[in-house]
Amino acid sequence: MERIIALVDCDSFFVTCEQAVEPKLKGKPVCVISSNEGCVIARSKESKKMGVRMGMPYFMAKKEFPNAIYIKAEHDRYRWFSKRVMDCLKNFSPDVEIYSIDEAFIDLTGTRKLYKRNYTEICRMIKEEIKLKTDIDVSIGISHSKTLAKLASDKAKNNGGIYSIGAFRIKEELKNTKADEVWGVGRKISKFCQRWGILTAADFVSRSDAWLKKELGINGVELKHELLGECISAVDNKEEPPKSIQNTSAIGGFTSDINILKSEISRHIHSACKRLRKYGGKCLSVGVMLRTKDFYVYTKFKDLLQPTNFELTIKKEIDELLPAIYSSDRLYRSTGVILNNLSYSQSEQLFLFDTASDKDDKLAKCIDKIEEKYGKNSIKTGFYKGK
Repeated sequence: MERIIALVDCDSFFVTCEQAVEPKLKGKPVCVISSNEGCVIARSKESKKMGVRMGMPYFMAKKEFPNAIYIKAEHDRYRWFSKRVMDCLKNFSPDVEIYSIDEAFIDLTGTRKLYKRNYTEICRMIKEEIKLKTDIDVSIGISHSKTLAKLASDKAKNNGGIYSIGAFRIKEELKNTKADEVWGVGRKISKFCQRWGILTAADFVSRSDAWLKKELGINGVELKHELLGECISAVDNKEEPPKSIQNTSAIGGFTSDINILKSEISRHIHSACKRLRKYGGKCLSVGVMLRTKDFYVYTKFKDLLQPTNFELTIKKEIDELLPAIYSSDRLYRSTGVILNNLSYSQSEQLFLFDTASDKDDKLAKCIDKIEEKYGKNSIKTGFYKGK
């Protein structure tokens, strides 16, 4: 059976989230900047027309485009909106693969009979429901493989938000697509294509399987067949747990105050542990990070005796690490916490007569339930104020 795969891509996602929270920002030149005020990471259509460039340093953008509105990134907010967008997709099909915070593949094969509409109309339903429930605009590309769906979604942004590449249009689309515009063609393959005079996607698929396998390996062959509309990589709805967790952000100024740093670090510990518990994981290594005003980074790590996801336990360990990298003579701009050596096993080795782990798990669940009912940061861990 030919698969029907759509890629749903949120338009200027970070900006759109801010506009959903604050509607008066709609239609204005809005830029979202990284949390350490480093550079522009998202732009509205108006700021793009104004000339603001992606990745532009904040101090340059502010000087060159003073009329733009600059907003500091709120990643927790964006994760909140992302979850609701993905929940909308799962209402239409159980086969949803979250590709990034603002993109997801959805396998719509067979849903035409369920909704009694063609696939373009189903995608219009998806687009309208996401807009209704989240106020987020999305572009949707439809085709028979992930690679073609990605290509279609890029074209959807300038074609009313929905673009379909059916079987009879594949050949023409490939002729009009540069080789380096294809999803999965990185710098290495791009240079390879230039060396062999492969200028378009059509040139790429014209090469034999044997030649592509010899020059690029099996990945080159699979890319060719994906471009021809064969679903080599199926939509996988299994969400992989993270291999490590980092929680960092800027302080919002410069400081050498140890109490401010401890407060920020406590916040990071709570967020990182909450995310780890969400996946049912525990860590066996913790680390703390301080970034100075001059962007020097200091880190310190420690291995734990037992795996844990409980913030008070992790906080105690990090409090012991902090003096090794902190100096009252330095000004700091950001802090962070790193959880490594993550495990997701339901069984673990305990110390003899040790009941602390069970108590920690129960207390952690209570903290999560309180936040689930009363909202984020409704309960916080304290810290000892040093001199």
